Amino acid sequence: MNEQPTQNTAQPNGAGAPGAPIAGKPQERRFGGRGGQRPFRGGGRRPGGRGRQEGERDAYKEKVLDLRRVTRVVAGGKRMRFRTTIILGDEKGTVGLGVGKGVDVQASVEKAKTAAKKNMIKIPLKGRTIPHEVYAKFSAAEVVIKPAVQGHGLKSGGAVRTVLALAGVKDATSKCLGRTPNKLTNAMATIQALQQLSASKER
Repeated sequence: MNEQPTQNTAQPNGAGAPGAPIAGKPQERRFGGRGGQRPFRGGGRRPGGRGRQEGERDAYKEKVLDLRRVTRVVAGGKRMRFRTTIILGDEKGTVGLGVGKGVDVQASVEKAKTAAKKNMIKIPLKGRTIPHEVYAKFSAAEVVIKPAVQGHGLKSGGAVRTVLALAGVKDATSKCLGRTPNKLTNAMATIQALQQLSASKER
């Protein structure tokens, strides 16, 4: 008659006492401080350090004016990319336009923002409007911008309204004389018209 060996359930070294480690379970390490948490010894990201720089860097408001897919014929076939037109402005007289291309939308947006920051212009404002009437022509686009009294509002549309709003013009009237629906050319004509305000101020 085969006898089965009996297992010794007694735990040596007082393992059955409260708070003693259980066999087969790794013991948890506790660090100093209240509640067994590791005390903070500094290092890492400082509160309010980098966040303040990002806030200053993103002081400009942005508006994606146009996003389209473009193709280029190469030796191996067609290469597809994305082209983004973006407007940056602080609504205090500073505005810029940038165009960027990339293999994806995010890359094109980042390139357009970088180009817009390099092409910033400063325009003079007379309260909530512009000092005088300006006209500009770029390619097939023609834009006329006229000042208005306070409370008149921004009577314009399309790309011209986006540029004027981010530039800080709140009372003005504009009209596109050209018959082109291209947002990029209309925006470029608006930028050239606002540059005439900067030139007239320097005289």
